[in-house]
Amino acid sequence: MSERNTAIRSLHDLGLAAWFGGSLMGAVGLNGAAEGEGGTEATRDRISSSGWAKWAPVNAAAIGAHLFGGGGLLAVNAHRVATQQGVAASTTAKTVVTAAALAATAYARVLGKKVELASSIDPDDAEKAAKHPIDLDKARRQLHLAQWTVPALTGCLVVLNALHGEQQRPSEQIPGMWERARSATHLVA
Repeated sequence: MSERNTAIRSLHDLGLAAWFGGSLMGAVGLNGAAEGEGGTEATRDRISSSGWAKWAPVNAAAIGAHLFGGGGLLAVNAHRVATQQGVAASTTAKTVVTAAALAATAYARVLGKKVELASSIDPDDAEKAAKHPIDLDKARRQLHLAQWTVPALTGCLVVLNALHGEQQRPSEQIPGMWERARSATHLVA
């Protein structure tokens, strides 16, 4: 019943681990260090923005690996999604949470870039910020919330992965497929 899909499972899991861990470390460690060591709000913004900008390419690669691995796992487990009771529902939930985490990540990056430009000492950045003025205090509050939303949502994905792992046990697959088949025959009758 079970096949080995080590490579795609590894991409999926390592990508999620980096996405979750990096976002949590940024929200706690990076933002906390900037808050404690930065002095003025503008300096704190610059320190935090610099760290988040350095993390962005790694985070993008992690998200890409997670999505690629997730697509591969969905392809190799399509039969379970279609035939095993509960797998389609947990897969749908995981898809919705993944979309929300992607949206929160993108929103945090957009807000972070706005705060970065508004707090920059570079004249070019100041000029860009002047072309698109923002309410900096509001952007900071929204950014703080978005940066905590990402690890909350990716943490939910870790839990849903654990559920998927449990559903893949042979002791879960056979009764789940039996229940799905039994339910389908009741609908036809």
